[in-house]
Amino acid sequence: MLKSKLRKKVLKIRKIVNKKNYKIDFKKVFNLIKKNNLVTKSIGGYFPVNYEVDDLEILNKFAKKNYQISLPVIKKKFKMDFYKWSFHDPLKINQYGIPEPTSKKIIYPDVILVPLVAFDNNLNRLGYGGGYYDRVIKKLSKKKKILKIGLAFSIKKINNVPVTKYDKKLDYIVTDKYTL
Repeated sequence: MLKSKLRKKVLKIRKIVNKKNYKIDFKKVFNLIKKNNLVTKSIGGYFPVNYEVDDLEILNKFAKKNYQISLPVIKKKFKMDFYKWSFHDPLKINQYGIPEPTSKKIIYPDVILVPLVAFDNNLNRLGYGGGYYDRVIKKLSKKKKILKIGLAFSIKKINNVPVTKYDKKLDYIVTDKYTL
């Protein structure tokens, strides 16, 4: 199945599933970070839109543990960077209706929490099709080792995500029921 058709199908399911208010356990994410012996404390999250898994509670718990939080800002030419953000900072709405930090301080997070449209057992992800996360993962990976953790509802697992040479695998996927 084409990525675009697959994306459309899964997004319809996600809208229904999200109404059940599934949550991702903070401890699952925190334990993955500890398991990977990350010493620095910098997390790149996202502001949930379009029925994505809500990571704000997870980010808030990391903030209380003195982790530096950052959120993505979409730029021209399908580029994206992470900018410093705290729960006390204002957000602005971008051209896609996604809240973004107003901060001018770029952060190169050690851990990225990635929203998923769908995923498979091979840690491949299906996103919205713009390639923003694939590009930022490639860029950050050139600067340092980063931990890439996808957050998804377990029901969004599919047999096989179609991949291209540009698609970046995740290190882990944490769902409401299990961790890959």
